[in-house]
Amino acid sequence: MRPAWLAGAVALAAYGLVRRRVHGRTTLAVIAAAAGVAALVGFGVIPLPDVQKLIEDAGTALGPWTYVFVGVLAFLETGAFVGLIAPGETALVLGGVVAARGDVDLPVILALTWAAAALGDLASFLLGRRLGRRFLIAHGPRFGVTAPRLERVDDFFARHGAKAILIGRFVGIVRAVAPFTAGASGMRLRRFVPFSLLGTAVWSMLLIGIGYAFSDSFEHAADLFTHAALALALVAAAVLALRARRRAH
Repeated sequence: MRPAWLAGAVALAAYGLVRRRVHGRTTLAVIAAAAGVAALVGFGVIPLPDVQKLIEDAGTALGPWTYVFVGVLAFLETGAFVGLIAPGETALVLGGVVAARGDVDLPVILALTWAAAALGDLASFLLGRRLGRRFLIAHGPRFGVTAPRLERVDDFFARHGAKAILIGRFVGIVRAVAPFTAGASGMRLRRFVPFSLLGTAVWSMLLIGIGYAFSDSFEHAADLFTHAALALALVAAAVLALRARRRAH
């Protein structure tokens, strides 16, 4: 039995019931199907792949090529919107695992990942400045940047301003699109760079550090990151609820 998956199934079902008047039949059917799959996984009817063995095999096969693998994914995470379809967190945790086993050097992979992630942010920022917001609206859906997703990013920027570059590093959809949006919005480079450097540094050190510290069990590392992200989401939800209550009064 997997309580987290069962909780996810309940959350999806509850969301579908609460928002049934807002969403169309197709969306509700997708939500119901996702809740059903999550429930089946939770009860053990659908087995999950052995992630730990897959990661261990990948680490053994990559060896020193881990530098290239992790660096490229860290760059593409924001530099080419890859984070919308293939988040790079797992690759960074893998880099920490391989470093702990001595196949790569920890300080080198930390520095490389930070540099690659920062360059990805910069490339996306400059691309946004050159192409502008119209490009994102016209061609974004091809990369997964749909209108609702773009609206979420806009709301995030409206609340946090330039700090969205830093905070958004830890929010999937925002991380992938925020640098491009910042460039398209006309934000100055000198204002963008400090937040980008700080965000990519913390992001790199956190994920590689988790992989390094829990190298004996990738599953534990993944669980730690999941629980940390869940805790941050709960804190954010509580803060937003408190702010909404204050505005109501």
